[in-house]
Amino acid sequence: MLTSQADLFYRFAIAIVIGILIGLERENAAKDQGSTIFAGIRTFALLALAGCIGALLTDVLASPWPLVAVILAVGGVVVAAYFVLTRKGDFGSTSEVAALIALLLGALCYFEYLALAAALAVLTTVLLSLKPAMHNFARHVSRDDVYATLKFAVITAIVLPILPNRTFGPPPFDALNPYRIWLMVVFISGISFTGYVLMKLVNVRNGIGLTGFLGGLVSSTAVTLSFSQRSRGQPALAESFALAITIAWAMMFLRVLIAVAALNLALLASLWLPLVAAGAALLAYAAFLYVRHADNPAESVTLANPFELGPALAFGVLYAAILLISRAAQLYLGDTGLYLSSAIAGLADVNAITLSMAELSDHDTGIAISTAAYAVILAVLSNTLSKTILVFATGSPALRVALLPSVLLGLVVTAGVTLLVV
Repeated sequence: MLTSQADLFYRFAIAIVIGILIGLERENAAKDQGSTIFAGIRTFALLALAGCIGALLTDVLASPWPLVAVILAVGGVVVAAYFVLTRKGDFGSTSEVAALIALLLGALCYFEYLALAAALAVLTTVLLSLKPAMHNFARHVSRDDVYATLKFAVITAIVLPILPNRTFGPPPFDALNPYRIWLMVVFISGISFTGYVLMKLVNVRNGIGLTGFLGGLVSSTAVTLSFSQRSRGQPALAESFALAITIAWAMMFLRVLIAVAALNLALLASLWLPLVAAGAALLAYAAFLYVRHADNPAESVTLANPFELGPALAFGVLYAAILLISRAAQLYLGDTGLYLSSAIAGLADVNAITLSMAELSDHDTGIAISTAAYAVILAVLSNTLSKTILVFATGSPALRVALLPSVLLGLVVTAGVTLLVV
């Protein structure tokens, strides 16, 4: 029951604001598209108010029927409005569904789920306003993308819960936990898939810098290889390609930070300053390149869906192997062996060794935080060197010259700041 009159007014006020927010978006969308909707800003506010009143009556009368009656009555009005608009040639049902959501959010406000109601209202409004971008995304998603995502989702939803969440055997095999290994595959694939989706949502042909940013979230190595190869046929665009590659490399530092932050905050405290400093230095050089070539040409890069089962399984095997090798190196060769294995692993993939160090240093009997931090930095440096070799092997001479400052900044700033603070 209510605790005070002021509390009651507050709940109803939030409900009205939620209705106004959703209604404002619907009315503006209809105006921009020249279409007809059955409810505008006032009607949506009244719908949310009706939901709140229905919840109040349900509470006062200690019966669910008042709220049920309000939902059925409004539902009938919405259905009738839908059929009327359909006869006029408007076959959309988005506004009708949004109306029911506004009603239910109003009810949530009365039951004191104010934060949840406000969050859902904002999410609903965002989804409604993203119609052009989401339709553009759907047009650019291929059938293979859908199949790859569904297969990954199925194997994750079915296999992950039944994988044993424990280790097997004596050290160094105690580092292998099937559940956590596949969970890390899902985690890294999820970060990459975010960038992949953004590249589908955003028209990356608007700028080569944006391509480097979004592509770097998926795979900085793929961006490096793609633009290095293109520079052979288009040497005049070397600095523009260097811009995209530099931004993609900066995103690699961001990916490492996200992975460490999600798994091991103590390790993050040791790593964030060198990685942020290196990323900032690379972005500063990218800004310099952008100013020199503000009219960057439209370019894009082809990237595979990160949810493809083959690459995901390959990463899982690589991650498990690095976990095992790192644990064995630490046991039998000490820190020196760990640093050596990290540097070698970083040549191929920085994600796997980052996750391994975050995992192995996340308990009292594991690797020391400072040792894990140095191992991650070594992997980052070796990964930067491997991509530099890739550029020098496949890129044009002009690209090598344009990208040399990025190489020096990435290596010197990372190593220098690490030696000062770690």
